[in-house]
Amino acid sequence: MAAAETVQLLPGPAATLEDETLLVFARLMEGGKEDDETCRDLDQLTKMLNDDADAQQKDPAHSSLCKLIDEDCVDTILGYLDMRQADVVRGHATLTTSAYLKAAGADGSKTLSKFFFEHLRRGTYDDYIVAFCVAASTFPIVPDLTADLFLSEGFLATLGPLMRRKWKSRKVETACLEMLNAACMNPACREATQKYCGDWLEEVVDQDPGDVVRTMNADPDLHSEGGSISMRRHSEHVRNLSAVILTKLRAVPSKPSSTNPNAPRIQPAVTSIEELSSMFTQMILTGGDHGRSSSVEGLAYSSIRPGVKETLAGDQELLKKLVTVLSEAPPRSPTTYGALSIFVNLTRYQPTLSEEQKKMSQLKAYADAAGQLAGPDPLEDDEHVAKRCKAVFDAGITPVLVTHSKNGSPASLSLVIAIIHSLAVTKTLRGQLAQQGAVKLLLVAWTTLPDSEDTARRMAAQALARILISTNPALVFGGNRSNPVHVAIRPLVSIIPPDPAAETRDLLPTFEALMALTNLASLEDEDTKRTIVRTAWTHVEEQLLSSNNFVSKAAVELICNLVQAPEGIMLYADGSPQAKQRLHILLALADAEDAGTRSAAGGALASLTGFEPIVRGVLRRERGVEVILGMCVDDDEGLRHRGVATVLNLISGEGEVGELARNKVKEENGVEVLKESLKKSRGPEVLQLTVQAVKLLLGQT
Repeated sequence: MAAAETVQLLPGPAATLEDETLLVFARLMEGGKEDDETCRDLDQLTKMLNDDADAQQKDPAHSSLCKLIDEDCVDTILGYLDMRQADVVRGHATLTTSAYLKAAGADGSKTLSKFFFEHLRRGTYDDYIVAFCVAASTFPIVPDLTADLFLSEGFLATLGPLMRRKWKSRKVETACLEMLNAACMNPACREATQKYCGDWLEEVVDQDPGDVVRTMNADPDLHSEGGSISMRRHSEHVRNLSAVILTKLRAVPSKPSSTNPNAPRIQPAVTSIEELSSMFTQMILTGGDHGRSSSVEGLAYSSIRPGVKETLAGDQELLKKLVTVLSEAPPRSPTTYGALSIFVNLTRYQPTLSEEQKKMSQLKAYADAAGQLAGPDPLEDDEHVAKRCKAVFDAGITPVLVTHSKNGSPASLSLVIAIIHSLAVTKTLRGQLAQQGAVKLLLVAWTTLPDSEDTARRMAAQALARILISTNPALVFGGNRSNPVHVAIRPLVSIIPPDPAAETRDLLPTFEALMALTNLASLEDEDTKRTIVRTAWTHVEEQLLSSNNFVSKAAVELICNLVQAPEGIMLYADGSPQAKQRLHILLALADAEDAGTRSAAGGALASLTGFEPIVRGVLRRERGVEVILGMCVDDDEGLRHRGVATVLNLISGEGEVGELARNKVKEENGVEVLKESLKKSRGPEVLQLTVQAVKLLLGQT
C-alpha cells in the first residue's frame, strides 16, 4: 500500500473503520510531522488494534483489521522504533507494535521475522540500526519470538567482526549494544552473548578512556557526524553500555557447560563485578545526564553482590546522588526502576529459612562452588543489612519514595514497598518513617494495588504493622480526618492468617499485625475497638491457641484491650455457647506456662469480671476460681495485681451471685491465698486491694 494512494482517503460521516485505519497509516507514512502529532496517530492505531484483538477473542469469525496491514504498513510502525526517533515517539511506537503483534497473531510473528532478516540481508548501516532497534524493543513484548531471531544460526557470529571494523557507525554500535542489553533477560541469549560477544565487550570496557580523546584529536575523521567513520576507540556511552551488559553476564552467570564436565564451574572474570560497579559509580558521580540511565542499570545488577552492596552503602556521597537521580527521574522510567532496584538490593534482608532449607541451600552452594561447602555470606547477615538500611535512610530516601509512590506503576510501587518494609525492621527508624509519610504511603499502596500483587500488599501491611507497633497511633493519625485510624485495620487484619502461597509458615507477620492492632486498640476510641472486633475477631480467636507463645500472647493482649469496649464485653457476656467457650479459653490461658500470656489473660479477666454474667460463667467453670486464685500468688507482682482485682470483682457482687462467689472463694482456701499474696506484694495498690478482698471474705466492712 503506497502513501500516495491512501492519502486521498478523507474522513467523512460514512467513513468506515477500515477507512480510518488506512488514513492513520497514510499520515504515519507521510512523516515530517511534529512528535506530538505522530504520537497521537500511533495512539489511535494502538487503540484500534487493541479493540480488534478484543473483538477477535469474543467472536472468532470477526474480520480483523490486520488484513489491511501489509508489509509496508508494518515497516512504517517498526520504523518508529529506530533510535534516531525521539524517545517519546519510540515509546508510543512500542505500544503500537505490541498491539499489532497481539491482534495479528501468527501472521504478525512471521512479518516481524521477515522484517528482521530482510534488513540484516541488505547489510547497510541504516538497515542494521533499524533491525537492532526493533529487536531491542520487541524483546519485552514477544521474548520467545525475539529470542529465536537473536539465536538464529550465524547471526551472533557476525556481530563481533561487524563491531570490530575500523570504519563503522557509532549508531550501529549503540543499537547493537541496546539489543544485547535487552537480550540478556533471556538465559539462552545471555549464554550466547557471552560466547560470541564477550571478548569484544571486554575490549570495549578495557580501553583507556584517555586514549579516546587523544585519538579524536589526532584524527579529524572522528569529528564527522554522519555515515561510517574511522573509530578505533569507543565513546564513553558505548563503553558504559558494554559494561552494563558485562555486569548482567557476570551477575547472572550461565550454567556450566555440559561438554566439559571437568572444567571449573566458576570461571574467572576478566573484568570483575567490583571493577564494573566502580566504573558505574564514577559515571553517576562525575558524568552528565548522558549515560546515567545505563550506569544506574549497571549498578542495579552489580548490587546483587554482597561485596558491592557494602561498598555502595559505605559511600554516602553516592547514596545521596542516587536519591537525587531518583527524585529527578520521570515516573515509570528505566532510571526510576533501576534506582529503586539498587536501594532494594542494598536493604533486602535474607529470608528466614527452616533447618531443612538451610541444608538444601548449603548443598546447592556446595554443588555450585566445585566441592567447597559454602555457608551464607557474612555480609548478608542482619547486622550488615541493618547498617546498610540506616545508611540508605540517612541519605534521605523516604520523602522521594513517597513522591514516586503517587505516580508509579505497580512494579515500581512494589519496589518502594520493599524498601520501606526493610527500613521498618530497624525500630529506631520507625518513628521517623511515620513522620516522613511512610504510613500514608503504605495505606494507599495496600488499597490501590490489585489483588494479583498479593506479595507486595502483604509486605505493605507488614511494614505498616512494624511502624504502628513502635509509634503512638494518636500522633500518627490524630486530627487527620482524611486518614482516620480505622483505615489501617483492614491491611493489618489481612496478614493475621499465614500466607497461603508461602512454602513455609512465617508467623512473624501474624505476630506483628496483632501487636499493631493492640496498639490501635489502646486508643480511647470505641469506634476503633468496634471496627477491630467486627473485622478481626475470627482471626484473633484462631491465634489464641497458637502453638507459638509469642503469637498466643499477642492475641490475648489484643483481647485485653478490646474487652474495654461494650462490643468486646458482649462476646463473653451474651450467654451463648460461644461466649462460654471463649471464657473457658481465657481461663485456660490465665493458667498458661508463659508469664506474658498469663498476664494478658489476667488483665482481660480483671475487666470482664465486673459484669454479672461473666462472674456466673467463672463460678460454673471447673477450676475457674482456682485459676484466678493462682494468679494472686504468682511471682510477678503485675499478675498478682490482676488476680486480686479479679477476686475482688467476683466477691463484690450483690445478691445471689455475690454470695455464691464469696462462698466459692472461701471453699478454694481463698483467705489463705490472699494472705500469702499480702506477704509477697510490695505495691500499695496490690496491698490495698488484697486487704479489701480479705475483709469482704471475713465479713468485715
